[in-house]
Amino acid sequence: MKADYTLLGVLARQPMSGYGLAKWLETDGQFLGRKPSMTPIYRALADLADRGWVEATTVARESAPDAKVYALTPDGRAAFEEWARGPYTPSPRPMDAEFTVRLNFAGQLGPDVALALVRTELDYRLRQRAEEAGPYRLGPVQPIPEIDVRWLERLTFFTHSRGWQSTSWYIGWLETMVAELTSIIDAGDYSTRTPTDLAATAHHPPIDENRGAERT
Repeated sequence: MKADYTLLGVLARQPMSGYGLAKWLETDGQFLGRKPSMTPIYRALADLADRGWVEATTVARESAPDAKVYALTPDGRAAFEEWARGPYTPSPRPMDAEFTVRLNFAGQLGPDVALALVRTELDYRLRQRAEEAGPYRLGPVQPIPEIDVRWLERLTFFTHSRGWQSTSWYIGWLETMVAELTSIIDAGDYSTRTPTDLAATAHHPPIDENRGAERT
């Protein structure tokens, strides 16, 4: 079974029960692409315990059943840091959940770790964009009589254009993150800009329909 670094990363923030982990994934972790299902969570916690990376303590509660709270062991902390500072290979698919997990949890170790991850992801996406061919052309098809080939080509163009524009936005966000993280490191101050400030100044590339039509 593959080690669950998402749960390890959450427990690096604070000890939690299995139920607490599920609630965190449902709220704060809702964009990580992980369902807050109890059975997989407890299965993963059992695996982490078998590895010696987490240990459970039973906490008595007056108005509810006792809770089993999980925390990282010294070996768990070492395993988490090894993963967080280890090599990261971007997925061919933009906006893959693995990068989000890495940034959220490996990035906890400091802005330098987060910046290295974002730069790796950005460099890969820029190379990927440079290698894209265009304009898009529908390949040979033999559709059923109910499908008009001209409409099929147009519809496929729309879906490819959507993907191209989404990736353009993503690249812009990565570039903004590099600038913000570099500024934070240079200033040595993590609180110079609030989340509201970042939202107000986030880079949103303008939609260029002609460019999107040529490279999909």
